[in-house]
Amino acid sequence: MIEGACLCGAVRFEVETDFPELTMCDCSICRKKNALMVKVHESKFKLLAGEESLTEYQFNTGTAKHLFCTVCGIKSFYVPRSNPDGFDVNVRCLDNPPKDLVIEPFDGRDWEKHGAGLAHLSKE
Repeated sequence: MIEGACLCGAVRFEVETDFPELTMCDCSICRKKNALMVKVHESKFKLLAGEESLTEYQFNTGTAKHLFCTVCGIKSFYVPRSNPDGFDVNVRCLDNPPKDLVIEPFDGRDWEKHGAGLAHLSKE
């Protein structure tokens, strides 16, 4: 398990992953937040603290649940549209991520054509 947090530490979590595939999506919200995401099944994620400090933002189809810390504004994780059975975790919010990670670009601007290709990444 690897622990992580938002910038101020109000939201803390742990995640179990071997980093099978990291994505840098270029959809509008991902591009602006510059996040590096790893997908995990919900059973591999645990919120340790800060549920009361989270606020939710939804747009477009309203399927994804973008969660932000109400104190510092950081999005450490969210429930993605492509993988509603799991979480996308921002690797940049992990306390000690591995240094040798391989990053895959993802064409989020054309999400409808490519989104289904991500579904396997949060399966147990």
